[in-house]
This record gives sequence, structure tokens and C-alpha cells, in this order.
Amino acid sequence: MKCLTHIGCFLVLFYSSSLSAQEESRKSEFRGQVIGWTNLNLDKPIQNQWGVRYIPSLTVGTPLNQTWRLDAEMSLNAYGSTLFSEESTKTSGALKPYRLWLRLSTDQFEFRAGLQKINFGSATMIRPLMWFDRIDPRDPLQLTDGVYAALARYYFLNNTNVWFWFLYGNNEPKGWELLPASKKQPEYGGRIQLPLSTGEIALSYHHRQVGPDSLRFQGITGFYSRQPEDRLGLDGKWDVGPGIWFEEVLKHRYNNVLLPDWENYLTLGLDYTFGIGNGLSATVEHFILSSSEELPGISSSTNFTATTLTYPPGMIDMLSAIVYYNWEEQSLYRFISWQRTWDKWTFYLLGYWNPGKIALYRNLEGNYLFAGKGLQVMFVFNH
Repeated sequence: MKCLTHIGCFLVLFYSSSLSAQEESRKSEFRGQVIGWTNLNLDKPIQNQWGVRYIPSLTVGTPLNQTWRLDAEMSLNAYGSTLFSEESTKTSGALKPYRLWLRLSTDQFEFRAGLQKINFGSATMIRPLMWFDRIDPRDPLQLTDGVYAALARYYFLNNTNVWFWFLYGNNEPKGWELLPASKKQPEYGGRIQLPLSTGEIALSYHHRQVGPDSLRFQGITGFYSRQPEDRLGLDGKWDVGPGIWFEEVLKHRYNNVLLPDWENYLTLGLDYTFGIGNGLSATVEHFILSSSEELPGISSSTNFTATTLTYPPGMIDMLSAIVYYNWEEQSLYRFISWQRTWDKWTFYLLGYWNPGKIALYRNLEGNYLFAGKGLQVMFVFNH
């Protein structure tokens, strides 16, 4: 799937980029994002990371007839960083595809194949339906790696929409996963979303298999049977004055040698904008993760409450704060940030004060840098 998608994308990009710019219905656009940052972690040992990232992106599209349209996107993720500490200096970097897909679409239907972002659900900070992305709510840029997949979506006139997806060749854990799917087995699933009163409700399903190659990902050998996994998700969101939502996922593993057979993820959320100054927006979510070897039953559980406050003191500034509370460990995670935007430039100043070991989003890239206390400065240039 990867090879065919890469070849197809390059052919379409080459052809489409050579089209006459005078034809308005045919579009091509090149843009990019340059990101630079430094992170100073004040815990012992003191660590200081400097990094830069560049994401160039080319999008092209052309109508095939009065109904169908063909689009493509190709973007790269080039990054490098150096981590200085009292003990050593470590340098890392990579150049890899960020998005690489083809899309065939009409007003009510789309089929997209290739390296793409797939995300859905109602929760905003702690998302049980974070199945295929790794969007960190603390990241103002909301960057995430994509997945190699084929996705079909149909939108009915009454706002009902139906999704079907097929994944293959993804070698890293996605979302909440601790182990990647088996390289030789496809993943598949779907979603139906329905209007309900002042909001919507949706049902999602996904199936995958963890195999011997996935166990070797963690250095574990000696297990040769595949371990199927099914997920069933239910979510909904409504506007009743404040916005309210819920998101729940029931996960069942078969013959898993490392993890519980059953897990249940539940988030309840609410947001409201107060008429204070330029508008103070508040969001609160409560998250419960429970696991057991049998259903029903709970052998262990984790509870987090998350709160976000955002306030724009002026046209070009934004202040925000995120606080997580771990009820089991009775610990607080605190993030506060200031953002200023000038034309194509955006600057961020972030301060954090957290426990020495992060118990949430353990598999997110760079999570260890937010353990303890520290500061981060970041600039972004968009062209």
C-alpha cells in the first residue's frame, strides 16, 4: 500500500503542479512551517534542549468532471534537536513523510488513501477516541504523525455521516496503544455519526491484531500466537447553554500476555465562555480508565480531572492554562502559556510544574521533557 500510494502521489503532484495557473478550478499551493524551540528543565539533572523543525507542504487539485474532484497532499517532517545535560549531550533528527495522500471526492463523498491524519470524537483534552493520532493538548500546533490508511466517508443531507477505514503497514503504536499492530495483519473499522437534538451522537468500531513482531517491538520473545483486539466507542456532544459531551471506549483483548483483557475509557466534559473582559473560556473534563480480566469487574482504575482556561487580553495575544489532577496519586500537572501572533510569526512562552514522572500520555513524543519544572520558548514562521 505504501509503495503504490507514494508512486501515485508523486505522479499526481508532478502533473498537477504543471497545470496552467490561469485555470481557477485547478489549484496548487506550496506552504511551509518553520518551528524552533528551546526547553529548559530545571529538575536534577538540569536539561536543556534546542530544536528546529520544518514542514513543507504541497497540495494540488483538479476537477475530473462536474461531480468528481482529485486532490493530493505531500508534506515532509524534517527535524533535529540537541539535548544538553550535566551528564551528556545527545543529538537526534530525522527526515520522514508527514502527509502523503490522494483523495477522490464529490460534495457528499470522499475516498482518501495514503499517509493521513484520522481523528474524531467529542473530547478535547483527554480523548478515549484517540485511536490513530497522538495530538497533545499541550501542543499549541497540534502536530501529529499520520497513519497509512484508506478512508471512505459519506455525508447525508441530514448531517448523518458514515466512515469506513482500512489500515496497513503502520509500525509504531498509535493513540493510547502500548504495542503496535502486527505488520502482516490489516486493521479495519468504521463510524456512524447521527444528529440528535441540539448535537450529535456516534458509534465507532475498530479491530486489529497484535502479533509476535509487535511483542518484539518491546524486546519480548517466545510468544507466537496473534492477539486480536476489538474497540467499541460511543460519543456525543450537545449545546445546552454550556457545551457538554461524553466519550467512552470499551477495549477487549484476546490472549494478551501483557495487558488486561478488558479496558474502559470514559471522559465527561463541559465548556463555557464567561462574559468577563474579552471572554474567558473554561473547559473541564473528567477521565476514568478502568481495567479488569473479566467483564463486569474492575481490578484497577485511574482518574484524572483536566481544566483549561483561555483568555485573549488583546488582538494579538492569548493566555492559557491547563491543569491536570491525578486522583490516585494526588498530584497536579500545571501548564501556563502566552502566545503572540504577528502576521506570519507566532511566539510562545510556556511554563510547567509537574511530577517527576508523567502518568498521562506516556507514549507521546518528548513527554519526558515536561516532567518536573521548566520553561519552553518557541517561535513559528508560516510561509
